[in-house]
Amino acid sequence: MQMALNLAQRARGFTSPNPMVGALVVKNNKIIGQGYHVKAGTPHAEIHALNEAGENAPGATLYVTLEPCCHRGRTEPCTKAILNSGVERVVVAMVDPNPLVKGKGIRCLKEGGLRVTVGVLEKEARCLNEAFIKYIVTRMPFVFLKAAMSLDGKIATRTGESKWITGPEARKYSHQLRNWYDAILVGVNTILRDDPALTARLPEEETKNPVRIVVDSQARTPLDARVVTSAKETPTFIAVTKAAPADKISGLEKMGVEVLPVKANHNGRVDLKDLMLELGQREITSVLIEGGGEVHSSALKAGIADKIGWFIAPLIIGGQGAPGPGGGEGVAAIKEAISLKQIAVKKCGRDIFVEGYLTAH
Repeated sequence: MQMALNLAQRARGFTSPNPMVGALVVKNNKIIGQGYHVKAGTPHAEIHALNEAGENAPGATLYVTLEPCCHRGRTEPCTKAILNSGVERVVVAMVDPNPLVKGKGIRCLKEGGLRVTVGVLEKEARCLNEAFIKYIVTRMPFVFLKAAMSLDGKIATRTGESKWITGPEARKYSHQLRNWYDAILVGVNTILRDDPALTARLPEEETKNPVRIVVDSQARTPLDARVVTSAKETPTFIAVTKAAPADKISGLEKMGVEVLPVKANHNGRVDLKDLMLELGQREITSVLIEGGGEVHSSALKAGIADKIGWFIAPLIIGGQGAPGPGGGEGVAAIKEAISLKQIAVKKCGRDIFVEGYLTAH
């Protein structure tokens, strides 16, 4: 099953809105077929594995990281192919949370006479597809909030300079995250200050650029910003409220930007929870937030973040005017502070990366 999970990860970032799935066909302690789901609309992992096993499949065991589908979607149901293949046993890591499948695929295989085992490396399988699970259950994307700061908690100097606080290894990993997530979200101040491209730059690997989302209640994003001038090549959404002037919205749309009108919160800014619902309707299953302190605090206050990743660089910047990674009013008492769960700490080149979840996982 671990080998099947490793196979599934090969398609990380490319299967959305589908999950990552890997499968192995084993007979007489030998792997006779293997495969993984490459991208939505293409054959599922089980089909690749069974096709490779071919006429040797009868009597074999199929290991698959997610319950096989039993309904016709973009492809034929996998349960039909499994039953026709002649395999005798199916080992499943986890039940598919999709209501169209949930338990039905397993029941179909059992009714077809196969032995089915469920729950092998389930925790690992759920972690692999945490974004898919969140999306399929709530119809809202999984949100990962990422930040980078110095040892004394600064994300820039007092003059606004921030390139580069982290080292090359951390920056490469940040681009890998962009490659894995469906979308990247920043606030308009980041656009005004840095004019970033918000693309995934990993020249030695196959990459895809995430959908770019700018939170911009009053449509202040300049028409010559890089995210705007390249909007016809890389999709760009700009979330605005009714306070945005019609002429600015029109100008952005003419450049190929998709403007998303969303509700305003009590501060008159974009309501991030409403924005997540809008993104979910567009089959965006995961969002990477790379904003400044105000966007970070807004995301945490709105309760949309599921996971946090914090780079800490061995630098001391100093200065009371130098910004930190958290904005807003902050908490009044330590007991009100946000506490992470399932914390992991690792080295990333010269930097330290702290990762954790905001809810039980």
